[in-house]
Amino acid sequence: MNTTATVAADRVPLPQKVGYGLGSFIDMWGHWLYQSLVFHVFNVFLGVAPGLISTALMVKTLVDAGSDAIFGWLSDNTRTRFGRRRPFILVGGILAGIGLPLMFAVGRDWTEGQYFAFLLVSTCLYVPLMSCFYMPWNSLGAELTPDYHERTSVQAVKSAIQKIPELAMFVAAQFTTLAVFNDASGKPDILRGAQVYCSLLGAVMVAVSIAIFLLTRERYYEKFVRQTQAPVPFKDTLYRTLQNRPFRFMLGTMLTYGLATSMVGTLGYYATLYYVCQGDVALGTQWNSGMGMAGMVMGLMGIPFAAGVAKRVGKRNAIRVMLILAVGAFIGDWWFYNPSYPALQLLASGCTAFTSAGFWTLFGSTMADVFDTDELETGQRREGSFSACQSWIFKLAIALGNGGSGWVLQLTGFDSKLPVQSPDSLFMIRVLLSGIPVAGILVAIYFISRVPLTEEGMRETRRQLEARRGAV
Repeated sequence: MNTTATVAADRVPLPQKVGYGLGSFIDMWGHWLYQSLVFHVFNVFLGVAPGLISTALMVKTLVDAGSDAIFGWLSDNTRTRFGRRRPFILVGGILAGIGLPLMFAVGRDWTEGQYFAFLLVSTCLYVPLMSCFYMPWNSLGAELTPDYHERTSVQAVKSAIQKIPELAMFVAAQFTTLAVFNDASGKPDILRGAQVYCSLLGAVMVAVSIAIFLLTRERYYEKFVRQTQAPVPFKDTLYRTLQNRPFRFMLGTMLTYGLATSMVGTLGYYATLYYVCQGDVALGTQWNSGMGMAGMVMGLMGIPFAAGVAKRVGKRNAIRVMLILAVGAFIGDWWFYNPSYPALQLLASGCTAFTSAGFWTLFGSTMADVFDTDELETGQRREGSFSACQSWIFKLAIALGNGGSGWVLQLTGFDSKLPVQSPDSLFMIRVLLSGIPVAGILVAIYFISRVPLTEEGMRETRRQLEARRGAV
């Protein structure tokens, strides 16, 4: 692989990298904290059927995909003295932080139908707030530098910072079972714990959104887009974006990886709680916290590993390496979840986090290269449109995965009213926890192998772009 050093003009100052990376707090908590707690609160504590919860999550994700398209298009076409991304990041982040604790503002004696209605309404009102933040923020990451390897560095810093809010999600369930939240009978008041926890994290999200606005800059907007770029039609958000061939193969990679892993996202929690810990909720949440710490440590290790592999063999081949390792990690789950050796669960979360962190670091960096190929074809920087289309497809996969996850759990014979699950139910949970991700990741390996982007090719693309519109 022929590599060249990144010149000083292409390097992103560390404060900007950190400022951009802080957006991971809002991204992780606004998008995924709720999903990590919703079964814990509404199923385990309030007794709502898991199929109803997963259906609400599916509807939420479909609405989210639509609102992403709108805000991606808006941020592409916005022109202000503060940029086209940063104003949305500020407003969306603040509102998302304020709204997070309201997602659990329910009564304790509602009917199952009332809980289901609240799930639907509250999530559909919240998702546009996250779209207002996420679409411009995700687009901004591809605009910080034109350099092939510096883009990986930007994503690596973001992925490293992301491990902090990820840990907060792992300890969320344990926080809700702290003794300070126990009811009069001495049992954990999980609902109150979730309300307090989300209030604390929501305040952090508000502060972080202000920090991102102050620390980041929009390189392409200031040097190219503001003066010369015409408005982007809304129909281009999906139609013209999907005409980009490298983008279609990247979408295929993301779609199959995301669908396969999201379908079993809740099975790991139930495998810990009911297989390894024999239905002991407090013990299960403690192990969840430990698994979160293991995931954070090994995820941090996966980031420089993936970046180093990409430096040697290119991003496409490095993504393929991380996916192959992910297959091994999910196969290993069959042995990692073991009631005789509960500490092996740390490897289950750790190995998955190692491969996932490396995959998403390289995926974000490669998507920035895809945007360059589009500019060469169209003469426009349409990161918002691509991010919106990417989000629409990805969230369709997540919607299908979430919609299926609860029903998959029910098909295993799981019954939340039983403190101990049947052997057949536990066996099926373990089979599906390993089998579904492996099947999806094998398809993802096929798609990434078809992506036609190389370091040499991207260097030539950049040369042609700068010859036409100048350096940025």
